[in-house]
Amino acid sequence: QVQLVESGGDSVQAGGSLRLSCAYSGYTDEWKFMAWFRQAPGKEREGVASIYGRGGRSTYYAGSVKGRFTISQDVAKNSVYLQMDSLRPEDTAMYYCAANCRYPLEPACDSWGQGTQVTVSS
Repeated sequence: QVQLVESGGDSVQAGGSLRLSCAYSGYTDEWKFMAWFRQAPGKEREGVASIYGRGGRSTYYAGSVKGRFTISQDVAKNSVYLQMDSLRPEDTAMYYCAANCRYPLEPACDSWGQGTQVTVSS
């Protein structure tokens, strides 16, 4: 089991930027994905970005965030990041980090963090 702790969530105005961090400990399979998901009130959890392979050999993004969000990984620091630019009110959600996910952007993951809140005001 991987332990994950997210940080970096905040309240920002539309057009602003935030960088989420996810510190993890435990075994992460380099042949599985690490990912960010989000869940807004009354909505299902959705995949935002996934990264595959130690050091981030491949990345995947939801269409709604492509070109605005960037996922990255620092293996030496056991951390995954989500750089979020040009934020929109519809990006408001609780953001979760997940480890050992079997498919990109799908919540078939073995471990989850507790989440960090992102609120974007217009």
